[in-house]
Amino acid sequence: MVAGTQDDVAPRRWGRKALALIVLGGFAYLAITFVQVWATSRTDYRGSADALIVLGAAQYDGVPSPVFEGRLEHALTLYNDGLADKIVTTGSNQPGDVFTQGFAGYEYLRDQGVPDEDIVVIVDGKNTWEELSAAANQLKPLGLTDVILVSDPYHSHRAASIAAEVGLDADPSPTDSASPTKQLVRESGAVAVGRLIGYRRLSNLRE
Repeated sequence: MVAGTQDDVAPRRWGRKALALIVLGGFAYLAITFVQVWATSRTDYRGSADALIVLGAAQYDGVPSPVFEGRLEHALTLYNDGLADKIVTTGSNQPGDVFTQGFAGYEYLRDQGVPDEDIVVIVDGKNTWEELSAAANQLKPLGLTDVILVSDPYHSHRAASIAAEVGLDADPSPTDSASPTKQLVRESGAVAVGRLIGYRRLSNLRE
């Protein structure tokens, strides 16, 4: 067997170096994304805005789940503090559900004394992209584009990125719920992919 010539070895060596650089670059990209997701989970915007958007979560026969109730209570605090004059509740229903998440949120806020005219109900959207796209379609014609996003901490970075993609100027104000590392890692992966292919396409892939 004839040993490979120097001309054969050099391309293989450069190929291995190029592969190593790609792998290292990928890890660096994921690491930076994780830090951004983590940092946003700890960012609580307290400036004024046109509206508060509450991202949907599970509801049971019209009763918000503990996660959803936490988001609604946080939005109610921001509303009572005068940060925005409108609260937008979002989310459709799961198969078999009678109530939508958006309507369940509306009922909860109304029971807490928020006037009907200060609540905007969005009942379209099975995921974050669809919810925020539907919200943008309803808010932008009214000139309401400066919004505060209310969701769980780990979810805040992706939600803000999606809001920007659909034309909203959004700042996050997450609840005080915990963000386990597993959730932060999963969200970092979603954000990393969403930046490359677009969040709308990512939402279609995740259905």
